[in-house]
Amino acid sequence: MQKIKNRNLVAVDLFAGAGGFSLAAIKAGFAIDFAIENDKYAVQTYQNNILKLEGGKHASVLDSSILDYDPVKLQKARFKSINCDLLLGGPPCQGFSTHRILNAGVNDPRNELVLAYFDFVKALKPRVFLMENVPGILWPRHQEYLDKFYQEGKKAGFHVFQPVILDARDFGVPQRRKRVFILGVRDKTDISKVQWPPQPTHADPKKLGSGLLPWVSCKAAFRSTPADDENNIHMNHGYELIEAFKRTPLNGGSRKDSGRILNCHKDHDGHKDVYGRIDPEQPAPTMTTACINPSKGRFVHPTEHHGITVRQAARIQTFPDSYSFCGGLTAAGKQIGNAVPVELGKYLLEYIKAHIFDFKDFKDEQQMHIKQSGYERHD
Repeated sequence: MQKIKNRNLVAVDLFAGAGGFSLAAIKAGFAIDFAIENDKYAVQTYQNNILKLEGGKHASVLDSSILDYDPVKLQKARFKSINCDLLLGGPPCQGFSTHRILNAGVNDPRNELVLAYFDFVKALKPRVFLMENVPGILWPRHQEYLDKFYQEGKKAGFHVFQPVILDARDFGVPQRRKRVFILGVRDKTDISKVQWPPQPTHADPKKLGSGLLPWVSCKAAFRSTPADDENNIHMNHGYELIEAFKRTPLNGGSRKDSGRILNCHKDHDGHKDVYGRIDPEQPAPTMTTACINPSKGRFVHPTEHHGITVRQAARIQTFPDSYSFCGGLTAAGKQIGNAVPVELGKYLLEYIKAHIFDFKDFKDEQQMHIKQSGYERHD
């Protein structure tokens, strides 16, 4: 394939959510042609943010289930004179979540959406596709979905790299977040150009190797927020819970320290992070769809006696403060928890853009990423 000149690279985002992957793509130099998302609040968030950006101003947002669209018809309607360069997507992960026990999720209909994603791969024929999901998708009980995905990829002429688990904190994101990424490349001549996955840029400060920087703490997420920020909101807690937070040590603790032991916790020693405070000197815990609820994990403010705000959760997911989330507290938390961390997505897509699409030297992009994460590399 020859180097692409004089046009933006074009991307499509399936299961687009609030737009984390789309924002990452735009930051990496792609333009969004269309996105599919059926959560009404996520659609509003996407429209209010992505469509205002240069790389998103011509995008269409299709607001029904991916199963309601014929990918062949969309290909003919949207890509008459241009090609789809990149297909993104993170099918709903709840059916594959590691929080589910025994065989829960094996027959979850949401798992079929992974295969629906590949129907779009076959129709749009992107030069590259990148899919994100939770590590639970690799569990043996879900093997049939993954096997079929790879079979379909081979039939369509794609080289599908083995799934890799990446931790966001290893790429400068202030959060412990492990997710599976699956890369597919259409043209044989492109396969040799990329070593997948890219090497981490950050590591445990106690185990730093040559050229690696220490993990980024989440301290900056708790800086002051303008009073007029509509996402500067957190859960309202009753007197008993506030008193429990007061008993929880600053920058740490757990449900045992808080003294709040619910009936569901009495007979086991798990869920220790529940009602714990976030340590601002470390990467934050994984922002889940319930990240604004202290009863669902270590989501209490480091020093204040309440759960973290929507804005703080968004910062941990590396959304800019200019990005606003619609639908209120619970809906916003869900959107943030489902998103791909913006800066992780940007880094991966810059790497793909440089190595497969033959754009500028990736070292320049890498240095910019290092600086934006709060550190500079000293080789």
